[in-house]
Amino acid sequence: MNAARRITAAFALAFIGFVIHGQAMAQFGGARGPEGPARDMAPIDLTGQWVSIVTEDWRFRMVTPPRNDFPGLPLSQAARAAADAWDPERDEAEGNECRSYGAAAIMRVPGRLRISWVDDSTLEIETDAGRQIRMLHFDGAPEPAEPTWQGVSEAEWVMHGGGRGQPAANGTLRVETTAMRAGYLRKNGVPYSENARLTEYFDLLTHPDGTVWLTVLSIVDDPEYFTTRVITSSNFRRQTDRSGWDPQPCRAR
Repeated sequence: MNAARRITAAFALAFIGFVIHGQAMAQFGGARGPEGPARDMAPIDLTGQWVSIVTEDWRFRMVTPPRNDFPGLPLSQAARAAADAWDPERDEAEGNECRSYGAAAIMRVPGRLRISWVDDSTLEIETDAGRQIRMLHFDGAPEPAEPTWQGVSEAEWVMHGGGRGQPAANGTLRVETTAMRAGYLRKNGVPYSENARLTEYFDLLTHPDGTVWLTVLSIVDDPEYFTTRVITSSNFRRQTDRSGWDPQPCRAR
């Protein structure tokens, strides 16, 4: 293994360890962020344009998987039956091309994100894949009239790091999303229901060469279709400009 590969491998291991530690702190040992406007209190800066780096599940994310190809997922009998009945032509005919672009799946879709503050208490995530927009609400989310592809997301800063008597040194963004329209976790019809709950943790890490990475740990709870939680981790690299942005409509396949 040459020096460049050793550095990359070491960074990857450190990154994974950092993410696991960050999520553990957020779930079990973190403290809620200080009172005040969420934008002013942000312990990390998520704004800017990010490009997804596909480091796992390449054949499920970069191309549409074949019918009945869903290893590694804890599917219930109901989910298996629904996935076996996947029909992209029917989705297109019924106007459901965005089923695999809902909140529970969109961060796994290769493409670019633009993250910005709409106001002091609302973060917006715009995707060029499927032209989706997510709103992350820090001061209480509005009651939905009906389920939507991106659902309703409530966000909070979780602080961690620092020592006794010292201010927190870092933080994680925790997001809970419900009221999602039933969609596909994978493009070949693996379903999640309207009762699914999505929990996400957003963390940043700076590479030794100065590049900034975002990881999004996603946890999908859906007793109707999954026998256990489905956990994935998606990586993005911050761009220094806004090049490459290529909005594309949802596609059923």
